[in-house]
Amino acid sequence: MHDSKTVRFRGAGPRDIPRLVALIGELFAIETAFTADPARQEKGLRALLAAPNARVLVADAKGEVVGMCSVQLTISTAEGSPSGLIEDVVVDRDWRGRGIGRALLDEAEKWARGQGAARVQLLADQRNGPALDFYKSRGWTLTPMVCLNKKLS
Repeated sequence: MHDSKTVRFRGAGPRDIPRLVALIGELFAIETAFTADPARQEKGLRALLAAPNARVLVADAKGEVVGMCSVQLTISTAEGSPSGLIEDVVVDRDWRGRGIGRALLDEAEKWARGQGAARVQLLADQRNGPALDFYKSRGWTLTPMVCLNKKLS
């Protein structure tokens, strides 16, 4: 049994990238809209770590990264202020159910609020019932908006 009391939350650094890539691989095995591509995930993580308007947060259990999420700012004309976009919320399957996901979201919200964000938003796979239930239990609500995307390359 893993002890969640040994978990601390911190910003990620370059040395965490291999483990973060593995966690994103776990997430993309669940989210059918994405396919794991470790080279792309590493490139994206490096860009996030270098971006002044983004933060990658990790749950660290005695030096082992057991969870992560990222948050980055966009400007919302609806809010007239920054808005936080949370992505890549994932906890290692052996560590789930111990409050780590909740704490990661809390840390992401705290960071976004500290940057002046009026709201946070995220995308979730509509077929991932456990994730949707988790977000709803944390006060997230579904909106009438839908996500559309278009590949540019």
